[in-house]
Parts: sequence; structure tokens; C-alpha cells
Amino acid sequence: MMEIAYQPRIDSEIESLVERINPPSVCVDNDSDPNCTLVKVDSANKYGILLDMVQVLADLDLVISKSYISSDGDWFMDVFHVTDQLGNKLTDRSLILYIQQAICYSRKGGITKEMQSNLKREVQQRHVSTEHTAFEITGIDRPGLLSEISAVLSDIGCHVTAAVAWTHHERAAMVIYLEDGFNGGPIIDPIRKAQVKDHLDIVMEAHQRVGDESRVVVSVVEAKGAPVGWAHTERRLHELMYAEGAYENCFGCDCCSGDRCDALSRGRCERIHVAIEACNGYSMVSVKCRDRPKLLFDTVCALKELQFVVFHAVAGARGSTAEQEYFIRKKNGCTLETEGQRERLRHCLVAAISRRASRGFKLDVRTKNKMGLLSDVTRTVRENGLSITRAEMSTQGENAVGSFYVAGVSGGEKDANAVEAVVRELRGVVVSAVKTVGMVSTRLGSSSDVEEENRAKSSIGRLLWSKLERLSTSIRR
Repeated sequence: MMEIAYQPRIDSEIESLVERINPPSVCVDNDSDPNCTLVKVDSANKYGILLDMVQVLADLDLVISKSYISSDGDWFMDVFHVTDQLGNKLTDRSLILYIQQAICYSRKGGITKEMQSNLKREVQQRHVSTEHTAFEITGIDRPGLLSEISAVLSDIGCHVTAAVAWTHHERAAMVIYLEDGFNGGPIIDPIRKAQVKDHLDIVMEAHQRVGDESRVVVSVVEAKGAPVGWAHTERRLHELMYAEGAYENCFGCDCCSGDRCDALSRGRCERIHVAIEACNGYSMVSVKCRDRPKLLFDTVCALKELQFVVFHAVAGARGSTAEQEYFIRKKNGCTLETEGQRERLRHCLVAAISRRASRGFKLDVRTKNKMGLLSDVTRTVRENGLSITRAEMSTQGENAVGSFYVAGVSGGEKDANAVEAVVRELRGVVVSAVKTVGMVSTRLGSSSDVEEENRAKSSIGRLLWSKLERLSTSIRR
């Protein structure tokens, strides 16, 4: 059956002309809804623009409670209902201006340093804003892998300025930004780069089974802050995990196969439901799962990676259950015709959603930045019998900040004791430890410095802080 195919514009000059005639309009509306801020965007359509917009909101750690997307033909109109992490509307004028500018500039080459400097709050950096050498690493995951990599880098005089690592179903992918630990600045010498790459190759190839493959790629970050050929660190990690085939073995473990799940309707099912069917010339994709931060970003990123165009979509949450519905076609205009195509999309969506799900414990780190810090933290975690399932660390001025998600073998009291031992050994580095299961978090402990600060607070201050934490937890649920 012949269908009218959606053909994205190819001529960049025509695209530029259309954008000049119809510049994007971004309206931040605090009047229409009493509970949230509405971000309304309408403009000439462009392939991938939906992901760019969602990325801007996700990098600000905003909660997208609902979204309505329509982008048929050459025009799109999208509405996002957003709040901050505490469920408040967006009232900061600098934040509102940043959102308007960032969404417009995301389609013109990226967000500028000047825009970020005008924002009166930290923007979570997804790529480094100065020149650094970046290494992409993929391969088979094993306990202590990040510890081994960071130890080797420290031994050969490389300072880790930022690192993001994901693991999922025995696969690992990470992006590590380095500078020369002796002279500072990027590693420019080709011989020096090759030396670092050789050391990383040795680490990745150790303990490999027959047929296993690993990959270490060197990239150089441009001064403007975006790596050559890269769009965004987390988007790149999704691409790396997809290329590694990390989606192939996760379907049975993370997806609920039942068409009707009573546990999901009661908000108790931890698995992911994905249904795909034909609907009026589109493939309709329905996703139901436990709600969590950046869920919309991860699903839209997976669709973009598989070269699907989202024409219409509705996303929201009922209690702790997120519901998303997409009407899509392939970039060439085709729908999903075979069960094999639908199965592959289901697998990829389940993998994209589940690889960021939190299990085990989250360790928040904040301390003065120094060479070898990542090696010290990861070695302590490994020596206490814990594995790092996900990690993110970066620098903010003279400080290093980050989060490490760790898990043990037993999953019980023994793991909690190991985490408490890590907190004690990294006193002054780990500022908090939280047990995470999906969206449920339970504070486990903190370093002595934080404990002393908390004891110094007045009883009224402690009561207020406790109420804020309970409010934050209830909103996340």
C-alpha cells in the first residue's frame, strides 16, 4: 500500500529562509493553569526539534507533568506543563528568559555561554564549556571497571574534569573529559593522546570473554563547548548504548508482557508497558511505566535515535504512573509494517527507559576538586564490595560535584552497611547517601561535616527542612 511519505527539508538555505520568515515563538504562561507553568512553542518544523526542546527543560531539572505535541507538515505547536522540583511555578525572570532563548537557539547551533551567565542559577552541564579532550568508552561491564579506568588515568597524569558513565545489562558506556594533569589544558600532543588511549584499551580488554568487543574513541571538544559531531553527553550515551546492542537482552527483564496489568493500574508495577499498533496512517506507540525525572527526554531520544518523526503526542502522569502516546512514522515516511520492526522498537524503548532507573543507593559528592578524586571515590566504593551502576561528576569552579549510584550483590542490610562504610571513609567528600528504588528515596546517612552542621541548626530549622524533604518526596512519587 502506497502512503504519502513525510519528507524532511534537505536544502539548508530554504530551511534558513523559512525560519527567518517564521521565527520560533516561545511563550511562558503562568496564568492559564493554577498549578504549573505552561511553555508554549510554535514555529516552522524541523527534524529533531522536539528532542532539542525537551533537552532544554531536562537540563534545567524541571518536572514536565504534561505535554501536548502536534507537528504535522511544516509547522509544529507544542505545550509543556512544567514546575520546579518542589512543584512550584517558574517565577524567576532570568529562568523564563533563559528558556525562551535556549529553545530558540537550540535550533541555531546551541546555547551560548552568555545565555548561561545571565541565568541566576546553575545549569547542569551536559558538556564541558572549555577545551578538553574527550574519550568515549564502551564495552562489557564488570565490577570495579570505572575504578580501574580512573586509577590508570591518575597514574599517567590525566586529570578528569568531568565524567558520565552508564551501565545496563552487562554493557557499559561512558564519556570522560580530561586535561593534562601536569601542564593543564587539553591533551594536544598526538603521541600523548595515543598513550592514554592505549592504556584505556588495556583496561577494557582485560578479563574479556571470547567474542567480546570494546571501543575507546578520542574526540576533541571545541572551545564553544560542544564536541565535534556531538549534540549532548546524555544523548551521546543513549547512542553508544544503542550501538552496543544494550537493548537486545532487556525486554523480558524490564517489560511487562501482559496487556492488562492490575499492579500498574494501582501504581505498583515496576515494569514497562509498550504497545504498538497501526492508527490512521501512523504507528501509535503507547508507553506506561513508573514516572521519574527525564522520562520524556529518554523516550524521545530513543525515537530520534531510531530515526522516527513524532507527529502527535500526549504525555502525562496519573499518580506515580506515567502514560505517553506517540503517533510516529519513520523519517522516510513509512510506518512499522512487520512484527519484527515493532519488536525492535519495543526493545529500544524499554532499554532507554530502564537504563536510567535507580536501584540501590545514591551517593552525592561535593568537595574541593583535585587530581585523582574520581579514582579515590571509585576505589573506596569497590573496596567495600559495591558496584557503580551509574555515575556523573563535573567541576563547578574549585569544587567537584557528582552523584554515584551503587549496588551490591545481596541488596539487603549488608549493602547498607557497606554504603555507611563508604560514607565514613570518604568523610567530607560524600555529603549524603540515599537508598533509591524507582522514585522512592530514603536518606541513609551523611558525612560528619554535614551531621555537625545539621546539629547546629535550630529545632525550627530542622522541622522546616524535614517538611520540605517530605514535600519533595511526595511530588516525585
